[in-house]
Amino acid sequence: MSSEVLPQRRTNSRGEVKMPFGRWFREKGWRHLVAVAAIVFSIFPLLYVLSAALDPSGTMVGSNALFSNLSFGNFTELFENQERPFGKWFVNTLVIGLITSALTVFLGALAAYAFSRMRFKGRRIGLLSLLLLQMFPQILTVVAIFLLLNFLGDIIPAIGLGSGLGLIMVYLGGALGVNTYLMYGFFNTVPQSLDESARIDGASHVQVFFRIILPLVTPILAVVGLLSFIGISSEFVIASVVLTDPDSQTLAVGLYSYVSEQRSENWGVFAAGAVLAALPVMALFLFLQRYITSGLTAGGVKG
Repeated sequence: MSSEVLPQRRTNSRGEVKMPFGRWFREKGWRHLVAVAAIVFSIFPLLYVLSAALDPSGTMVGSNALFSNLSFGNFTELFENQERPFGKWFVNTLVIGLITSALTVFLGALAAYAFSRMRFKGRRIGLLSLLLLQMFPQILTVVAIFLLLNFLGDIIPAIGLGSGLGLIMVYLGGALGVNTYLMYGFFNTVPQSLDESARIDGASHVQVFFRIILPLVTPILAVVGLLSFIGISSEFVIASVVLTDPDSQTLAVGLYSYVSEQRSENWGVFAAGAVLAALPVMALFLFLQRYITSGLTAGGVKG
């Protein structure tokens, strides 16, 4: 009898059978190729801005050769310019962004809890109205906001034109809407039996909201807070109308002055400011990432 010799299978160091390259590429490999292309496409603009920030020529054309000239002169000029106080812009952005984001999350959570857990007349109409109002962007009310704050400034200067508090109040006027609708859907995933058990033990709505609901919906609170901060720190139109004093402006408004004039554009300094302006967003994302991850992990474990 002649014995047939079976082809020897290739195995890796762990003794697992290796998949042929053609089959691996058809099933999994092309996904890695697409992922690498997407990463390169996303990172290239960031590298270009960083190259422009380190280019002493101050022009965007001179940055075509990435990192050909390296200098920190643009960052130095950014902080030495007395007419354009970048440090104050940075602090103003942090204060306005953090306060507005925190209040946006709190007000949105209150509204979402009411819509999710309470039954009252006009509940469905109220939800639909919040969603429909977001079809009209806040930029459409710029003229009305300017006239309103101009009038209020004569009575209460602290909330008039040129004040950060006035800008915060304007932003909070549009805090509800999509954020409330997103939180409402997330609140509905929390079983109402938890509320009923707490009320049997004598808990009030306030205790249920702060001690039971909020810890369970941490992921959506972190996401809404992060998106709110990103939107506020990059908002330009309303901030440019409200903040008339250079010392009270935010980064989005202040940095625009570097490229707004036709004959005195300095893209290098503008790029340097843009790089530094991205640091608070990155820091907030890294800080909130653990809450998002821990909340999703805890929600996926059955008690």
